Amino acid sequence: MSEPSEASRVYLRFKDVFGDPYARRSPGKKRHRDPQGSSVPFGLGRDPRGLGDTLASLTQQLGWNSSLSQSELLENWTELAGEETAKHSRPAGIDEGILTVHCESTAWATQLRLMRVEIMTHIATRYPDAGIESIRFQGPNAPSWKKGPRSIPGRGPRDTYG
Repeated sequence: MSEPSEASRVYLRFKDVFGDPYARRSPGKKRHRDPQGSSVPFGLGRDPRGLGDTLASLTQQLGWNSSLSQSELLENWTELAGEETAKHSRPAGIDEGILTVHCESTAWATQLRLMRVEIMTHIATRYPDAGIESIRFQGPNAPSWKKGPRSIPGRGPRDTYG
């Protein structure tokens, strides 16, 4: 027996969903079919829901909670770290659960390292879905003595002074 054509498969599927269009119906009755029962008045799932609840449910289903929480954390760094601290530091990004924060001086990087536990506590309570496991505080970049792509490891320019 040969396989039915695509048109016949579509017709049979529509017939299952919408009913047979050629079947006789009594003129006074409307055909209404709901396989899940969600169109029953006062049934489950019929109550209106708020937009916030709907979006929260959608982000949970799609697995976006972590990404949204991380971006919210980066956006609200001033509230999280404090006004004065935020003037001298900025979050650079989050990679594999490590929040990287750039500081304007090594003194500020050291001060924030001392405040690491307090900042991590604030992050854990306000942004639990962010998945932050650690914080890396970096000072400004130091100058490099490396010259060119074929540099030789060693003491560097200091070994020529004497």
